[in-house]
Amino acid sequence: MLDPSSSEEESEEVLEEERREVLVVANSSQRSHPAAPRELGRQGDGGAARPASPSPSVRSEGREEQERLQREESDKRLRLQLYTFIARCIAYPFNAKQPTDMARRQQKLNKQQLQVVKERFQAFLNGETQIVADEAFCNAVRSYYEVFLKSDRVARMVHSGGCSASDFRDVFKKNIEKRVRSLPEIDGLSKETVLSSWIAKYDAIYRGEEDLYKQSNRMALSAVSELILSKEQLYEMFQQILSIKKLEHQLIYNACQLDNADEQAAQIRRELDGRLQQADQMAKERKYPKFVAKEMEQMYIEELRSSVNLLMANLESLPVSKGGPEYKLQKLKRSQNCAFLDIGDENDVQLSKSDVVLSFTLEIVIMEVQGLKSLAPNRIVYCTMEVEGGEKLQTDQAEASRPQWGTQGDFTTTHPRPVIKVKLFTESTGVLALEDKELGRVVLYPTSNSSKSPELHKMVVPKNSQDSDLRIKLAVRMDKPPHMKHCGYLYALGQKVWKRWKKRYFVLVQVSQYTFAMCSYREKKSEPQELMQLEGYTVDYTAPHSGLQGGQMFFNAVKEGDTVIFASDDEQDRILWVQAMYRATGQSYKPIPASQAQKMNSKGSNIHIDLTQTADRAQKHGMDEFISANPCKFDHATLFRVLQRQTLDHRLNDSYSCLGWFSPGQVFVLDEYCARYGVRGCHRHLCYLNELMEHSENGAVIDPTLLHYSFAFCASHVHGNRPDGIGTVTIEEKERFEDIKERLASLLENQISHFRYCFPFGRPEGALKATLSLLERVLMKDIATPIPAEDVKKVVRKCLEKAALINYTRLTDYAKIEDTLNQAPPSVKLEEVIHLAELCIEVLQQNEEHHSEAFAWWPDLLAEHAEKFWSLFTVDMDSALEAQPPDSWDSFPLFQLLNNFLRNDSLLCNGKFHKHLQEIFVPLVIRYIDLMESSIAQSLHRGLEQESWQPVNNGSATSEDLFWKLDALQMFVFDLHWPEPEFAHHLEQRLKLMAGDMIEACVKRTRIAFELKLQKTSKSTDLRIPSSVCTMFNVLVDAKKQTAKLCILDGGQEQQYHSKIDDLIEETVKEVISLLVSKFIAVLESVLSKLSRYDEGTFFSSILSFTVKAAAKYVDVPKPGMDLADTYIMFVRQNQDILRDKINEEMYIERLFDQWYSSSMKVICMWLADRLDLQLHIYQLKTLIRIVKKTYRDFRLQGVLEGTLNSKTYDTIHSRLTVEEATVSVSDGSGLQGITMKDSDEEEG
Repeated sequence: MLDPSSSEEESEEVLEEERREVLVVANSSQRSHPAAPRELGRQGDGGAARPASPSPSVRSEGREEQERLQREESDKRLRLQLYTFIARCIAYPFNAKQPTDMARRQQKLNKQQLQVVKERFQAFLNGETQIVADEAFCNAVRSYYEVFLKSDRVARMVHSGGCSASDFRDVFKKNIEKRVRSLPEIDGLSKETVLSSWIAKYDAIYRGEEDLYKQSNRMALSAVSELILSKEQLYEMFQQILSIKKLEHQLIYNACQLDNADEQAAQIRRELDGRLQQADQMAKERKYPKFVAKEMEQMYIEELRSSVNLLMANLESLPVSKGGPEYKLQKLKRSQNCAFLDIGDENDVQLSKSDVVLSFTLEIVIMEVQGLKSLAPNRIVYCTMEVEGGEKLQTDQAEASRPQWGTQGDFTTTHPRPVIKVKLFTESTGVLALEDKELGRVVLYPTSNSSKSPELHKMVVPKNSQDSDLRIKLAVRMDKPPHMKHCGYLYALGQKVWKRWKKRYFVLVQVSQYTFAMCSYREKKSEPQELMQLEGYTVDYTAPHSGLQGGQMFFNAVKEGDTVIFASDDEQDRILWVQAMYRATGQSYKPIPASQAQKMNSKGSNIHIDLTQTADRAQKHGMDEFISANPCKFDHATLFRVLQRQTLDHRLNDSYSCLGWFSPGQVFVLDEYCARYGVRGCHRHLCYLNELMEHSENGAVIDPTLLHYSFAFCASHVHGNRPDGIGTVTIEEKERFEDIKERLASLLENQISHFRYCFPFGRPEGALKATLSLLERVLMKDIATPIPAEDVKKVVRKCLEKAALINYTRLTDYAKIEDTLNQAPPSVKLEEVIHLAELCIEVLQQNEEHHSEAFAWWPDLLAEHAEKFWSLFTVDMDSALEAQPPDSWDSFPLFQLLNNFLRNDSLLCNGKFHKHLQEIFVPLVIRYIDLMESSIAQSLHRGLEQESWQPVNNGSATSEDLFWKLDALQMFVFDLHWPEPEFAHHLEQRLKLMAGDMIEACVKRTRIAFELKLQKTSKSTDLRIPSSVCTMFNVLVDAKKQTAKLCILDGGQEQQYHSKIDDLIEETVKEVISLLVSKFIAVLESVLSKLSRYDEGTFFSSILSFTVKAAAKYVDVPKPGMDLADTYIMFVRQNQDILRDKINEEMYIERLFDQWYSSSMKVICMWLADRLDLQLHIYQLKTLIRIVKKTYRDFRLQGVLEGTLNSKTYDTIHSRLTVEEATVSVSDGSGLQGITMKDSDEEEG
């Protein structure tokens, strides 16, 4: 039953040594009286003479060795005696049954198995298994491995024997449920499916390469043995518990006749009778235990009698059976009848003859007939058989040459002395024969004691038959019904019955467990001729009576006023009769045959008997000392304490994670022992509590529900609520209860203070909650008055304050931080404190996850516990922060780590530690922002002074750096998630205003640089917008975008301030666009100024016209004005492309092109308006037509809207140029050379 792979050998040896010491102390109290005289005798002998002897140390060692041997011998005798009582309880239980509703216990994990599990999970994480898994599952397993499997608390729980594979699986399942719930929903894949898949993969990792078939078989066998045990298994279990050898068990088994149900029932009747006599003697002598009230003394006697009467009722309710190995425990059913038997009245109830009618089963097997010579070999013969008064059966037919059958006939009868007739027939061959011819017959008178093997019987043949030696071979088997305890022929003579000395057939009948009758029967009679009830009689061996003829060996049954003499024909028969009647009468005196008594008397005359020979002989003959011991003379309360302690030690060391719960078989035997031998329920539970607390104090995991049950029972008993019907309370019980109550309260407070280590990861499930519930029960003054909630809260608060100190101390020991904080440089100190903070957060998160449900009644206490925990951390944190150099910002990650945890906890947010944390970091944050503001301003000033305005991302290098720094600073402060709203708002407001000021400065400086740069550019058609100008424009565009993110605040002055910055940027952009447009218009004006040279009436115009005409006579003169127009068109197009390519904001490009187009049309219109009275020179007309048409088309392609393109100005220009074109066409049709204002113009370029 013990698990060979139990945990540490060293711890087992220590526990075993402690167990032995406890046993010795308990057992020595049992044998203290006989041991004392021997010790005194030795001391006296030592003092009388002082011969030459070894040194005092040698003498003391010898004395200690002798005392040790005596203790071992006393312990062994106690265990043997205890096992004898237990064996009787197992052999014939009549009060208890093995419970089938107990929770099944799981196989416990040991240290080696834990290591194997760790290796399997490590192999999975290393990718050494064939199990396919996604990243989410791998992360879950990694967290489980690091946090749970590698935890020293788990190792400690495994070492204590309170951890099973089921606990490991439940913890993993609880972890992944949170993870899976946080995963996003996936269409077609439910989270329940994911959970099931992950659990299946976990099981595969946990099992590794084990043979699943073997494992399932092993688990099945374990489950069966945990549910119910056979008698043989119970014997074996308690042999292991009490260290009983197989030989010793066999000797006890045989001597006690444990396989004889009648003997065991008789033993119980004798024990119960002895307990009644003991109660009567106690009442007579008035030697009571000390009770809390005087009136309980008489009540105690009544309780003793009632308990015995209840046991008698239970015994009486059992069916009378043969017993033996086929008698199963499952057949036992406890009596539901609460009425008590009154044994005194039962003697007055007379049995009638019909009460003792028995039923027998007869089997007649006819084998063959021998000596049949009178018939021809081919004649047919057969046999008939009948029990007189019953039916007749016939065998098959056989030939006379081979009369063999082997036919069996089954009969039932109520006659203890039936008459059986067997006849042999042959078929008649005569025509007129009506019946077959009888060849022979035999009449038998069997009894239950008759031989059951086949025998030859001489048959009675008809007269004149030739078969004078006809024999038939048959077997008659007559069973012994359960109610028949013995039968046979006896001579008898009594005063009230059997008044004549003669031989009769007697049957000892058991009517019920307490009613036996001696009945005499005649042949073929169902009812007895005479009967005598055996209640009150005492049976014993007697000497022969000379005046009675018949019978050799005599015995009698004596009762006040009556004596019945019996005699048998031989000694063995007499012994069997006396033993059967001894079991039936229930007498305490055990009859001894005269021959054995004479031997004992002759030996008894020799007083100085060799004790060693006596012990050897007692062991050889079945250890008579333990067998014949009267259970009523033992202190079963002390014996039970030893038994329960040994059983609990065995249970905690077996292969199950029992948490202190006994197995069903153990509960059954302990229940039966307590009921049979009168162990008080309060004593039982007090001992149980004591043992459980001792184991718990030594590190074993004990289920608090079990402690609660036993404590509630004892409390109810001590306060008079009679949980088991016992109303008497002894002073000893009350004192022991008060002592245990005090110890239990201390134990529970200690467990609550160490809740992280006594109940790691919430295991055993619900244990911490049950512990708190039990503590509340223990703190109650009595069972009726509930303790005020505040008192319980006060105790729990005190425990949690201790728990904070314990948890933090163990955490710092684990992190090994003390030396680091004392000697390390500041940076290392800070790293260690951050690591310690991470561990603290992990501890509190585990407390919340695994233990918060238990403290659900007092959530504020758990918050106080956390505050106390953080207050201890504060000391180390403040020490590390004070060591940091000034203006060091490495500590901000510590604030973020702690603040992110605290602000999400409703009970800790803005609590004592949280406020202290803020107080420490407020100056740091303010100082950091001040320095960052100064640094950004200086960086902006230097950057703009040295700016090359090369494009970088969305702007220039300076603007990008500025916006990044402003954004990073704001994100840093935002990531702080400052918990105090006012200061958080102040920080945000300050950063927004600072960003606005910085952007304003950047915009103004960029505007100045833009204007300066633009002034340096050319005003001719060679002008191409530099990329630096576009970069400046982009800086303004990006500033506008960044303003929305960096400067905006909701409502109030901040909103107004943001509008002001926005307006500034917008005005600046307008100015920049106006500057660009002005530059472009200046180029157009320079082109128009060149055209002005051809104005009608000017000297320059006349010279140009003459020159062209003169030259045209001799050479092909190119079209006038095309170069100027093409140069301008190229200028427009290339600058449009530059702006479109390098400016990032489409809206501003469109605005710029709108203004550029509108301004260009206005300038041309004004130039034409100045020449209303003049006709345009053909050169002017051709150039303007080309410029206007190309400008219109180019700006339309750039996205300028129709409303802007077809403005009144454009219409005016279009009308004027169309009129001028018509005029020229009339005067000089070929002068325009195909250039026209019409849309069908097919000019290239």
